[in-house]
Amino acid sequence: MKQMSSGSTTTVARNAFAAPRTDRVARRRALLLAIAALPLAWTMPADAAPAPILVFRNASCGCCGAWIEHLQAAGFGVSVREVADLAPVRRQLGLQERYASCHTATVGGYVLEGHVPAADVKRLLVSKPVALGLAVPGMPVGSPGMEVGDQQEAYDVLLVDRGGHARVFNRYPRIDSPREVTTRGVDASAMPLVDGVVRRVDREARKVTLRHGPIPNLEMPEMTMVFQVADPAMLDRLEAASTIRFRAERRNGQLTLTYVEPA
Repeated sequence: MKQMSSGSTTTVARNAFAAPRTDRVARRRALLLAIAALPLAWTMPADAAPAPILVFRNASCGCCGAWIEHLQAAGFGVSVREVADLAPVRRQLGLQERYASCHTATVGGYVLEGHVPAADVKRLLVSKPVALGLAVPGMPVGSPGMEVGDQQEAYDVLLVDRGGHARVFNRYPRIDSPREVTTRGVDASAMPLVDGVVRRVDREARKVTLRHGPIPNLEMPEMTMVFQVADPAMLDRLEAASTIRFRAERRNGQLTLTYVEPA
């Protein structure tokens, strides 16, 4: 019997144990798909803590603190940087002033502006859209941190792209409180004057942001709030940082200044 050379033996062994090429390709493809899927599985485990949030806020703003508590209750870790002016922060982050509110934040490479609900932040981090971030312009009553009884203004959470354009990410309807306090029919002069400090005047929207003391007739505690004005001419007498005394009531579901005088 002829003995095979060692080279022939190696060739026979290789051929005997080598899988057909089609099987090798299939196995390799399956392995690559499995590896590609691993980051998706590791992106946000069910028991993973949400990404930390950095909040830029003014120290005197009470509703900003309430929004932070809302985030913490939803499981977010929050760190805070107090700043006197948020406009430079928004400018540096690339967010236009038309989306401005009373605080700005960052999370997972996104910008958050205003009273964005924690559920929408979590959805943003899971869906990972190509965008600058989320914004709730102004300070709508009933949004997280802006609760006033059972009242809720209709408001939208906007997904803002890096070009400054926005589309609706989530929509929250208006809710009228059955316990809404009304001042209609009450002598206006009998309503107490409330001390306030003007934080922002938006003449185009006919709104003013006030840091104010308790408003008994509206059952509102001390806080920062956005008000409509009953008469647009009131805005001509208001400047940021000025101190005032005012009366307010709720008209058509909107918090409205009905009287203003210098403090």
